[in-house]
Amino acid sequence: MNDDLNWRYATKKFDSSKKISKQDFAELLEVLRFSPSSYGLQPWKFVIVHDPVLRKKLRPHALGQPQVTDADILIVFCALKIMDENYVKRHLDHIAQVRGVTKESLLGYEQKIIASLKAKSPEAASHWMHNQVYIALGILLSECAHRKIDACPMEGFNATEFDEILQLPKEGLESVVLCAIGYRAVDDHYSQLKKVRFDKNEVFIDKP
Repeated sequence: MNDDLNWRYATKKFDSSKKISKQDFAELLEVLRFSPSSYGLQPWKFVIVHDPVLRKKLRPHALGQPQVTDADILIVFCALKIMDENYVKRHLDHIAQVRGVTKESLLGYEQKIIASLKAKSPEAASHWMHNQVYIALGILLSECAHRKIDACPMEGFNATEFDEILQLPKEGLESVVLCAIGYRAVDDHYSQLKKVRFDKNEVFIDKP
């Protein structure tokens, strides 16, 4: 895995002629689906933007970054705008169904989750859900590196404009971060740069 992570970088220039195989892409989506989240609540949706016309419309609102249009696939990571009790109850219903247990056996867990959410202000709840989305992004980046698929996470975009163009408010969603995936262009000089990270003794703090 260290070799994979040393290989990867935030790809600046994609080869638009190279495509991710259907099998790899399907498995990447499963990686996203199985990403961990607090209480397993999965407060996210992943919008896969294939349409080149739509991506061209989005690009000016992402600082004109070419990755938006040139990568094989653009994924918009979105968080729920609101998580309410009904969402939690539906999640617990699903747990009961999948695990073959009664809903009553999960009542204490359900109450714990609802109490935790009620303790958060709307701003804190939104921040918490956005943080969950970044966990999924990290999982995807690691899996892409393992498969030698290039990726570029991007925060430099106008979320309000993206939300409007993609009609996310109607879905109860808001965009959080982007990730372009595909294959690097041979002339992307960033791929030749050495990885720069702080030494271990500057990163890890032991508390014996």
